[in-house]
Amino acid sequence: MFIWGFTAILGALISLDALPLVWYRVLFAGISLAVFLRFRGKLALLPSRKLLRLLGIGLLVSGHWICFYHSIKVSAVAVTLVCLSAQTLFTGLLEPAFNKRRLSLLDVFTGIMIIAGIALIFHFETRYTEGIIVGLLAALLACLFTIFNSWEIKKHDPVTISFYEMTGGWLGMTGFIVLSGGFNSLERFAFSNADLFYLILLSTVCTAFAYVWGVAVMRELSAYTVILITNMEPVYGILLAVIFFGESERMTTGFYLGALIIIAAVFLHPVAKKHLLAIPAKRT
Repeated sequence: MFIWGFTAILGALISLDALPLVWYRVLFAGISLAVFLRFRGKLALLPSRKLLRLLGIGLLVSGHWICFYHSIKVSAVAVTLVCLSAQTLFTGLLEPAFNKRRLSLLDVFTGIMIIAGIALIFHFETRYTEGIIVGLLAALLACLFTIFNSWEIKKHDPVTISFYEMTGGWLGMTGFIVLSGGFNSLERFAFSNADLFYLILLSTVCTAFAYVWGVAVMRELSAYTVILITNMEPVYGILLAVIFFGESERMTTGFYLGALIIIAAVFLHPVAKKHLLAIPAKRT
């Protein structure tokens, strides 16, 4: 989570728009994973049905990153990272539906607190409305990716999963860019030496390395628990943003109050859940 906290900082430092930024990110990450798999002698072709599923999940990941970086570009790092905490809300509502289990009242209550925090931020930070909406969409896509990936990790090597998902994201984005005529204006894809350095750092350390570890963790933990841990990213990211960007990341008091409500809900949830599980059932 600490490594992922740097992804927002790097995204703000890179001068590229969200689409070319993510296109380079998945390209470089896919290449580094392919080299690693080749070195290990484990670069294998999967059955077509499984391959298509992983490629599709890769599209979700790319969509999440595009929304994530676009939100940063049109608002601020802190705003985007707080919106990302809404993953807990979306996962608490959607995971029971996908996995066919009962909805937890504690998850619902946590979700209500998160909605209250987001509403407060909307009220005080109207200048960032577009960034907040796109940031919430990024949180929804991250939730879906986590749920679907939690199914796949039980069947495949995490490095292989990550490679095919990066490949799927890059192929899908390339197809979209070609069809939309995006490559006709190559200036959008031009980067400086500093951009190249940040892109390589983002793609290798903060994507390939951290992504493989993140996928591997899903073998041991539920999608909801992974999302709860992931909510450390906004905490690290906001602190790093203030250190790196200073005054440009200063928000209104209402923003910090809303962010505090969201983060408190996220961190109190596992404590409350542990307490409830510790209460012995009544004998009949």
